Amino acid sequence: MAKEMLILGLGYTGARLAKALQAQGCTVTGVRRTGGGDTLAFDDAASVRAAIGRASHILSSVPPDADGADPVLARYGADIAASGAQWVGYLSSTGVYGDVGGAWVDESAPIGTGRHSARAEADLGSQALRGGISVFRLPGIYGPGRSALDRVREGRAHRIDLPDQVFSRVHVDDIVSAIRASFEGPPGVYNIADDAPCSQNTVIEYACRMAGVAPPPLLSLEEANLSPMARAFYAENRRVANGRAKRLLRWQLRYPDYKSGLVVLGAGQRAWLAAKAV
Repeated sequence: MAKEMLILGLGYTGARLAKALQAQGCTVTGVRRTGGGDTLAFDDAASVRAAIGRASHILSSVPPDADGADPVLARYGADIAASGAQWVGYLSSTGVYGDVGGAWVDESAPIGTGRHSARAEADLGSQALRGGISVFRLPGIYGPGRSALDRVREGRAHRIDLPDQVFSRVHVDDIVSAIRASFEGPPGVYNIADDAPCSQNTVIEYACRMAGVAPPPLLSLEEANLSPMARAFYAENRRVANGRAKRLLRWQLRYPDYKSGLVVLGAGQRAWLAAKAV
């Protein structure tokens, strides 16, 4: 179990991990770009380096910056490499595999051929930082406040006419459980995804049925008028294999497919609305 965790990049997944660890009595220090409250500012080098020196476990979830450089490796890599932390982890992306035409990819697949070349460099740089690094390659992340149900209810959901497109995804709590499992498991590279890759349209249509609304119209990429980032999402097509994490970390999915995850999210939101109405 982690005693003192430092999370560089306390975003959606990092905050969820922090909450789970704090519930077990772990001290958690978070670092954000601007800091404030209980978090350190990334540019407060003295405080961050002191936190690195104290930490038993260190996780970086900071993506490459606009110039393609990993800010954590650039500024604090040497400190992390020299630290006495017993565990160091990095949250990477399955985007490092690029487009494979819908094929399955495991951790042995080549990386750096897709649109995430900077992420691939950060992935490899983290692995080389020191011995015993755990790298988690993550697909699309969903969970409370960030799911197909939320997009449907807010009118932001799209169905794109790409019938052969397949994606993998994972619930944020399954990422948290994988990270925690790795504290007692062997270091290395792990794909953290659910068991059911499928098209984004399938997920949106299921969320629409749950919400009791008609699905959005089927549009071409041009008609959908997506942002460049969202459009690039549809330029790649792959299924992510998760067997290594199951075997070596004894990781068990709480939400093995999008249906199990959305059903729980829908029930939680209904309970919250009912309580608010009282």
